[in-house]
Amino acid sequence: MSNIFSTYIIPFTLAITMLGMGLSLQKRDFINIFIYPKALLIGVIFKLILLPIIAYIITRLFSLSPELSVGLILVSACPGGSTTNLLSYLFRANLALSISMTTLSSIISLFSIPVIINLALLIFLGKETEITLPIGDTIFNLFILTLLPTFIGVFLRHKKPHIAESLDKPLRYILPALLLLTFGLYFVISHKTDPINFKEAIVIFSAGIIFNILSMIIGNEVGRNLKISLSDRITIIIEIGLQNTALGIFIAGTLLNNYKIGLVSIIYSSFSFFSTAIFIFIFKKFLKN
Repeated sequence: MSNIFSTYIIPFTLAITMLGMGLSLQKRDFINIFIYPKALLIGVIFKLILLPIIAYIITRLFSLSPELSVGLILVSACPGGSTTNLLSYLFRANLALSISMTTLSSIISLFSIPVIINLALLIFLGKETEITLPIGDTIFNLFILTLLPTFIGVFLRHKKPHIAESLDKPLRYILPALLLLTFGLYFVISHKTDPINFKEAIVIFSAGIIFNILSMIIGNEVGRNLKISLSDRITIIIEIGLQNTALGIFIAGTLLNNYKIGLVSIIYSSFSFFSTAIFIFIFKKFLKN
């Protein structure tokens, strides 16, 4: 069951998720990458460099086990997901910037994730570890399961809008159910393979929520000091707070074949949408007052 799950179900879920994201993109979203260069570059650099550093500090503060430490680094290395665009829309942030950040960070993560995760494996599990992430195979797998479905979605949206529209509506209902089912199965299989106790789950949750909130606070301060507009700062904060956790469980469960590493992604996904939304809500209320 675990082999079928890691070989077929997780990759399928990730590919469908990225196809859904691609269907929501338009050609002008890629042009926006060049319209908002300052805010975009600051946001992407923060996600790719500062987030893993913050995650590393949190692993030391909470004395996480080596595998859970790699798991938190993995969460920090993942790009934003489609939910970042939803929150940007709901909070009237810069939606074009949000989509551009998600797109660009997804492309760059193709190359950055193997480097960051192999470094984390070396730091936390040592040179003797049998767990490795082959760079060439990882780039190929990430391309096939993330960028290719995304570009197929963009192509359908641009060239075959009737097909895109017929797929878009059902996917809005199918994707949440598919993600919930996949995450639930992952948790059950990982518990049978390498069970964690309640205390360990609380530690993961605590480390994750501190990482989430601290990252958003630092992200806002960096943006404010660099004279980024409020709308763009809110966008960057949302992109910082939410990660593509489906990608995290794919890397942990399928490529690394280590379910415990992926548990951090599962637990992080259970609260990050709500914690990010609440943070932005309070942040905007505070500014008004």
